[in-house]
Amino acid sequence: MSFVNNHSSCVKINTPTWAKDAVIYQMNTRQLTPGGSLRAAVGHLDRIKQLGADIIWLMPVHETGRKRRKGKLGSPYSVRDYFSLDPSLGKLQDLGYFVDRAHQLGLHVILDWVSNHTSWDNKLINNHPSWYARDQSGEIISPPWTDWHDVAQLDYNNREVWEYMTVAMQWWVRQAGIDGFRADVAGFVPVAFWEMARERLERIKPVFMLAEWESAELHKTAFDASYAWDWWYAMRNIAKGQSDLEAIHRVFSWNENAYPEESMRMLFISNHDINSWEGTMYDNFGPALEPAIALSVAGKGIPLIYSGQEAGESKRLDFYNKDPIEWKEHEAGILYKTLFSFKKKNPAIWNGKWGAPMRRVSNNKDRQILSFLRERGKNKVFAVFNFSCAAENVIFSDKQIPGRYKELNSDYFLDADIQTSLKLKPWSFRLFSSGF
Repeated sequence: MSFVNNHSSCVKINTPTWAKDAVIYQMNTRQLTPGGSLRAAVGHLDRIKQLGADIIWLMPVHETGRKRRKGKLGSPYSVRDYFSLDPSLGKLQDLGYFVDRAHQLGLHVILDWVSNHTSWDNKLINNHPSWYARDQSGEIISPPWTDWHDVAQLDYNNREVWEYMTVAMQWWVRQAGIDGFRADVAGFVPVAFWEMARERLERIKPVFMLAEWESAELHKTAFDASYAWDWWYAMRNIAKGQSDLEAIHRVFSWNENAYPEESMRMLFISNHDINSWEGTMYDNFGPALEPAIALSVAGKGIPLIYSGQEAGESKRLDFYNKDPIEWKEHEAGILYKTLFSFKKKNPAIWNGKWGAPMRRVSNNKDRQILSFLRERGKNKVFAVFNFSCAAENVIFSDKQIPGRYKELNSDYFLDADIQTSLKLKPWSFRLFSSGF
């Protein structure tokens, strides 16, 4: 059974202006503090604001399923009740207090939304068994070809599922004042569902929508931002010496040609999936970590930082059990703060339609040295990255770069002409701006 989408023709993405230079902070509330409550998390909001983040992405806040639970605490992506708050986080008024405090600081809050599956003890299984996908023998199934045995797959051929999910999402916007959603495995459910949900949510307030998926189609009328998994894998392979820069050039080409100009691809070094299953930022990027972080902020996209990165967290956080982050001052946090400040001062590297495209700048070592220019009005950002283990003296021959630039965190001014050279240390970056 299929359904015609009657919404995309009359809805246009209207990304909130507060996202124009925004940075997303993924908050793993469970591991943020020893207690793991929302009240305790409020104590981190001032610090996160000072770091330079703007959008708090809360991992799922719903009550976690007990049946077939993994680990002691279970996966927060196993939802037992879409209208509940997990007791470990507190009560609904605690979420309201968290959101209110965030808003007072100029922050916005989006909730993680799990639309594709529920826990095995979600009341919907008993009350609405026809809402679930089944195998040939008629048994409810987990998502096929996954190890997600703790969850049961919903069936979006049933339009009642669409209505229930949309109403539930609207409820959280109205009751808690949240500002949007991060959609878990967004591509596992129909695009038309997300388009319908976005239209309904916009009737309440402007929202920001982030899709855990890669598809230009999702950006038409449903989502403001989507995951740039291709960016992460390309950068990880470059860092490990398994690819040269041609890998990231292909990603940039795809972004420029296949995605709407106003779309935002979310760029990240880590997130809960990567940290838990792929390794820490040190495991994945090694000596390439600093230039990779800088590219995630200066490149076209919207940057993400995951809880603990700013503290230099060097362990894989346990996904199913208590494993608090060890908070401390760290050079990684200083770097992120510096880069976020640079981003906000330079409209050329803002997000989506507010920022500028990346224009490739020719250099004599383009298999190891990435260089580009982003220009918006009088503001220019000239960015250079050395993704190799050798020091390089790089020559740029490009008619688009002439001008006077000031280097990030330095008193050095670059007077660039059509034949400019720069020295770069191994695994390093240099950022310059003008006209800000």
